[in-house]
Amino acid sequence: MSVITAIVTMIIVAPITWIAAVSYRKKSYENKIGSAEEKSREIIDEALKTAETKKREALLEAKEESLKTKNELEKETKERRAELQRYERRVLSKEENLDKKSEAMEKKEASLAAREEVLAKRTVEVEALYEKGIQELEKISGLTSEQAKEYLLKSVEEDVKHDTAKLVKELESRAKEEADKKARDYVVTAIQRCAADHVAETTVSVVQLPNDEMKGRIIGREGRNIRTLETMTGVELIIDDTPEAVVLSGFDPIRREVARIALERLIVDGRIHPARIEEMVEKAQKEVETNMREDGEAATLEVGIHGIHPELVKLLGKMKFRTSYGQNALKHSIEVAQLSGLLAAEVGVDVRMAKRAGLLHDIGKSVDHDMEGTHVQLGAELCRKYRESAVVINAVESHHGDVEPQSLIACIVQAADTISAARPGARRETLETYTNRLKQLEDLTNSFKGVEKSFAIQAGREVRIMVVPEQITDDDMVLLAREISKRIEAELEYPGQIKVNVIRESRVTDYAK
Repeated sequence: MSVITAIVTMIIVAPITWIAAVSYRKKSYENKIGSAEEKSREIIDEALKTAETKKREALLEAKEESLKTKNELEKETKERRAELQRYERRVLSKEENLDKKSEAMEKKEASLAAREEVLAKRTVEVEALYEKGIQELEKISGLTSEQAKEYLLKSVEEDVKHDTAKLVKELESRAKEEADKKARDYVVTAIQRCAADHVAETTVSVVQLPNDEMKGRIIGREGRNIRTLETMTGVELIIDDTPEAVVLSGFDPIRREVARIALERLIVDGRIHPARIEEMVEKAQKEVETNMREDGEAATLEVGIHGIHPELVKLLGKMKFRTSYGQNALKHSIEVAQLSGLLAAEVGVDVRMAKRAGLLHDIGKSVDHDMEGTHVQLGAELCRKYRESAVVINAVESHHGDVEPQSLIACIVQAADTISAARPGARRETLETYTNRLKQLEDLTNSFKGVEKSFAIQAGREVRIMVVPEQITDDDMVLLAREISKRIEAELEYPGQIKVNVIRESRVTDYAK
């Protein structure tokens, strides 16, 4: 019984216990849920408060930024308005000024129009008075206005011509009195103290042969020897009927000299064949180069100049084989150097520098066959290349008048070059060149108005001009001579100077019956 009771009790107590446990758990869960809800409400409330605070702060910042922007815009707007007001005031003032100026211009135009009307009336009156005065003067003088004008111009022209001719004569006579004596002394002294040899070169050289059989050996089998010699030297061999002689023809005198030396050695040696010809030509070339260097050194020693670059010395020696109108270029340069030194001593400038410039003035002629350009340009380039002084370079550039001389030494070299080239016998001209120069001189002088005839005499160094006395007066003669001299200087090329003589002659012929 007790067991059943215990079982029943357990059965009754177990559900109650379970219910109690469930209810306790439910209460505890509800309590926890309630506390969680309260916490969540608190968190939400706090978040809402924070959000509200931040919202208010953002609104405040936005309001402050908008106020700041609004203030800046209002400030900028005020400044723009002030600037526009200033512009408006300026425009208004300018418009007022323009209005005033336009009114003033209108007044001036009106006054000018009135003045023009007055001037037009006065001009008409003056012209009428002028015409009346001219008519009265024509009645008094018995001449028309054109005749009076022509008479006045003619009288003034004659007076001016007379005064000009008189002034020209006075200036020329004064310059001659001051310059002629010194110039004559300098030139004559220099010529007397200078003595230099002159060699006339031609374009052919003659080699003597021991016998005529040597001509065949020089020609060789099928002409191979003569072809080799001509090819190696660049010179033509002329083997004609001239007994015991061979003519070497070539424009380059250096090549001609090489050929002459090589041929003479071949003749002496007797072994003439292509290999021997090549050997002899090479030896002759070396010998000619050595001779040129020695000739250049001898020229510098003869003049007394030292310190010239070795290449310039070699080019000086090369000038021994150059000629100008038959005048040897090296001898001409030595002569110019001697003359320059003498003239420099007379004038009182550096004698050594003058000699140096005179010796190198034609250095460009040593290369003008091989390079493009005038001998003046080439000479100046060579002097610059080998570091000659500026005085020497200017003397080389200016000795033919291509540039202006910048020192007294350049003028001395120019004068010495003219003296050396123009002295009698220094140079020769071909007959055709000579006759053409005389004809050009006479044609030029005959082209002037009032010239009856002219004669070129003294080998073209003087021209005598006969004028018509009815057309050329004594005063006109002075001006005519000067005009002819200027035309000759501008249009003709000639060595030295040309004397212009104008002759006016009046002849009266009558017969006694």
